[in-house]
Amino acid sequence: MRKLLTGVGAVIALAATTLHATPAAAADAPYDVLVFSKTAGFRHDSIPTGIQAIRDLGAANSFTVTATEDANAFTTANLAQYEAVVYLSTTGDVLNAAQQTAFESYIRGGGGYVGVHAAADTEYAWPFYGQLAGAWFASHPAIQQVNSKTENRAHPGTAHLPQTWTRTDELYNYQTNPRGTARVLATLDESSYSGGSMGGDHPITWCKTIDSGRSFYTGFGHTQASYAEANFRSQLLGGIRYAAKRAKADCRPETGYTTLYNGSTTGWSQSGPGSFTNTDATLSSVGGMGLFWNSAKQYTSYSLKADWRLTGDSNSGIFVGFPNPGGDPNVAVNQGYEIQIDASDAADRTTGSIYTFKSADIAARDAALNPPGEWNSYEILVEGQRIRVYLNGSLINDFTNTNPARNLDGYIGIQNHGAADQVAFRNIRIKELGTQPTESNLALNKPATASSVESGAYPASAAVDASTTSRWSSLFSDPQWIQVDLGATYTINRVRLVWEAAYGSAYQIQTSPNGTTWTTVRTVTGGNGGEDNNTGLNNSTRYVRIYGTTRGTAWGYSLFTFEVYGS
Repeated sequence: MRKLLTGVGAVIALAATTLHATPAAAADAPYDVLVFSKTAGFRHDSIPTGIQAIRDLGAANSFTVTATEDANAFTTANLAQYEAVVYLSTTGDVLNAAQQTAFESYIRGGGGYVGVHAAADTEYAWPFYGQLAGAWFASHPAIQQVNSKTENRAHPGTAHLPQTWTRTDELYNYQTNPRGTARVLATLDESSYSGGSMGGDHPITWCKTIDSGRSFYTGFGHTQASYAEANFRSQLLGGIRYAAKRAKADCRPETGYTTLYNGSTTGWSQSGPGSFTNTDATLSSVGGMGLFWNSAKQYTSYSLKADWRLTGDSNSGIFVGFPNPGGDPNVAVNQGYEIQIDASDAADRTTGSIYTFKSADIAARDAALNPPGEWNSYEILVEGQRIRVYLNGSLINDFTNTNPARNLDGYIGIQNHGAADQVAFRNIRIKELGTQPTESNLALNKPATASSVESGAYPASAAVDASTTSRWSSLFSDPQWIQVDLGATYTINRVRLVWEAAYGSAYQIQTSPNGTTWTTVRTVTGGNGGEDNNTGLNNSTRYVRIYGTTRGTAWGYSLFTFEVYGS
């Protein structure tokens, strides 16, 4: 991975059923859901059954349900009442242009979408909807039994599922694979049924974010019987809770990781007292204080991901950067760093902290954290002597080691803290990053020139000249933007934005392979200075643009550094 560019400038009827999914561990704050089931093509006879199932789930789980087939419900004012909109086996073109505009604005502004089954057979001529749903329907074989492989068992829509979920449904093939733009949660095992056409990677359930909005899709739900299945009802509930921002999850696309633990403990060793039980691809702590560490290899620069769940007010952590501890877990304590897992403790030793060294951003941590009893996901990004901690996809800590007695090269491990502490881990995986870019400012060694490409959203008259070496420019009006032509096609791995004196400003980072079709990869809300890193973009792109969507209210000027890394 090498640094490509640094630019500087202004930023511009189951009516009688008694089956319910298990309610959330803690009652959610009440919210409202719109269920939309208009069809302009094939109509599924399971729609009334599905509506009633969602009503049942709402009655048991703190949300109200409004069901409609009237597209006139898609106005800005009406959609604002709802935290999530469920497309329940919609088909064909169901919204006109004005309704589409209102719904896109609702999603980008923070609304939630849940697509069920034939929601993927909808609005083929509307590019935004294809982006939102993740993939469009292509074909399906006859209804039959299938083995669904649960790939992500931390998302609230799939955490309750077994590793292999065997069920009967109509099984969609899709025109494209959503893995590059969404976090795949489950796939179909095509060897377990007839008629699959996507090969060894056949996603069936996934989630994603679009600007401030959230999307969850499941291809299941064709049959009436589906809506009486406890596991499917729990999947619907989890998807709705995620879309409505009542449950958190990391829905960034994920590729290139190597499994360290997903059921097999080969390569792992226990140091010190206690242990972990290993059942259903889940490690559960017993006694302690001890360390279960991966003894197969030391790591230098990497992204480490793990899913974890606390029971009550328990304590645990993930250790990085320690030498071989032998039988003494204190080696990791004294020579490594612990990313703490503890629902309640002092700021520098609670969830997300670098234990005793640096507190997490508590506000960001609280906004990203699921409560005890629910699954959370960490990404621990180690680059040189720098550790960044992401909780459910949100950056909550950024720490640089300056202690010569400690070095982040080393082993990784998980802690069993004591008999009274109960923690579980799933799906521990790692991606080595290789040679890392330096953070030095290259001072426009590849000039960033403002583009003259014009559109309604990005008029050339609002472009800011980014070729100047001056770091200060006035935010005279909204919008302002900078478009950078990298001169070739690169895989963008990371965009870094550092800003000062931009109180209240908001920015979007966008990429494009050709400069005409833009994808927002990050929305940043500024405060009185800060830093944002967007990793794992995997966008093959030539152009990168930073676009000021909201002008700062307290300052007339913005100092910022805009950097693009790639390979």
